[in-house]
Amino acid sequence: MLADRLDDTAVADAAVRLAAARGGPLLLIAVLPPLPPRTVPRPDGAAARAVMGRALPRVARAGLAHQPAVYHRPARRGGRLGEAKDLLDVAVAHGCSLLVVSRSGPAGLDACTVMEGAAIRGGPFIHAVPPVPWVPLAAPRPPA
Repeated sequence: MLADRLDDTAVADAAVRLAAARGGPLLLIAVLPPLPPRTVPRPDGAAARAVMGRALPRVARAGLAHQPAVYHRPARRGGRLGEAKDLLDVAVAHGCSLLVVSRSGPAGLDACTVMEGAAIRGGPFIHAVPPVPWVPLAAPRPPA
């Protein structure tokens, strides 16, 4: 699951490692804002490609087959587990048996909430990835 956050690189790295170990293709789900009325979601649209942009070089280097998918967040919240359930529905509809999610994902789509939703739903398995550690920018100090 890619949500256009810094954590997407860690999520992509973990997903590539797991897919390579399993020898299977990779499903890249781009989490996007709510759709405007009467709009059809497109996994090959510009917004989805922008979100997947951080992951695609890693997938290409690993030589893995991949399939893009899109999950648009609902305009109205459907309870604490509502978004997680909808995301899991997208994953299962594409035959996903293991979903890689950041622990610090967006509200309602963090690994703990998605794990809870998957436990209630009966799958898929969730692999939680720790957030990318924050590192301050180091500027060279001028000589004293």
